[in-house]
This record gives sequence, C-alpha cells and structure tokens, in this order.
Amino acid sequence: MSTKQLNTPFPPGYRADSYGRLVPVSAIQPLDLLRDDTVATIIDKARSVQAQMKNFKRQAMDDIAAFLAIAAEQYQTTLGGKKGNLSLVSYDGKYKVIVAVSDSLNFDERLHIAKQLIDECIHEWTADSNANIKALVEHAFQTDKQGNINTARIFGLMRLKIEDAKWRQAMEALKDSIQITATSQYLRLYERVGESDKYQQIAMDIAGL
Repeated sequence: MSTKQLNTPFPPGYRADSYGRLVPVSAIQPLDLLRDDTVATIIDKARSVQAQMKNFKRQAMDDIAAFLAIAAEQYQTTLGGKKGNLSLVSYDGKYKVIVAVSDSLNFDERLHIAKQLIDECIHEWTADSNANIKALVEHAFQTDKQGNINTARIFGLMRLKIEDAKWRQAMEALKDSIQITATSQYLRLYERVGESDKYQQIAMDIAGL
C-alpha cells in the first residue's frame, strides 16, 4: 500500500478517483494502482526535498543576516529595513552568493487614464509622425492570456523623451499607477568556471539539474 493510502481518510480497500468517488481497490486495474502508487511515492519524496530546500534557504538567509550584523558592528552602524541586492564572494573567488530582491508590480486604474491621454496625444499629432509611436503604444498595452500588462514595455514608454505636456501628464499617470504588491528575496549560488572570470549558477531547481 502506498504512502498516499496511509495518509488519506478513505475506508480500507478503497481509493478515490478523479471525481472524488470511492472505488473498491478490487475494481481498479492493476496498472492504474501501480501508476497511483508511483505518483504518490514521487510526490511524497518531492515534498520532503522541498521542505529541506526551504529549511536550507531559511538557514542561509539567517547566516547572511548574521554576517551583515557582524560587518555593520565593526563600522559602528546598524543595518535596518529591507535589504537590497547583495553579493558575497568567497576569499578565493571561487564561489558567489547573491541575494536578489524583486518587487511584484501591478497597475491601478490610473493605467487606463494614462492610455486615454496617450491616445489623445497620438490623435492630435500628425499621422506621418506618430505611426511608429502608435505601434509602440499598442504593443506596450497588450496583455497576456492572464490579462497582465508587461511592465518592461510600460517602462519603455516612460523612457521616451517626448516634449509634450499631455504626454508628460500621461507618463505621470503611468508612474503613479505603479503599485508594489509584494517583495520577494531570491537566493542564488554561483561557482567560478575554471580560472576564468565567469560564474555558473549552481542549479537549485529540479528542471536545471
């Protein structure tokens, strides 16, 4: 019997199908039972590895925080608040530990106001001079299948140097529409490639192994 069966509340001799219906084990094909056992075993092992990786990351971040506290104490200062991107390199230069901070961005209703102002700009400008910008704007405001806006494209619009009062007003609306919804810290480990100055990331995700 698989671990899956030991951890479920189903009556002895039954398993649930994909619709949640209880099916007698005797009525299930042997290959289906073997597949079920194989998947359950793999998932249980994966959860164990995942827990170990979470524990490793937590301990690594604690070690980095402790090091920063000692470093700050030597210079009679303290480090407070959220940390920015950080790179620690071993003494021999062979290994590198990077803590990267990434913000999750969303746009509020002012994004639609900015789009309206930009459309008005394009309408007011001559047709010959705005064709490329119009295509750029339409591309920037395209959404993916989940309805999300590509932030890089929006920032690309904000980097355009266009001296127009309404355009600047639209860019202000874009800037004000940006909302930071979450901040995540990522731990990345690198090893130097031979004697070169290049580093290769130590894969910590199963797809990269």
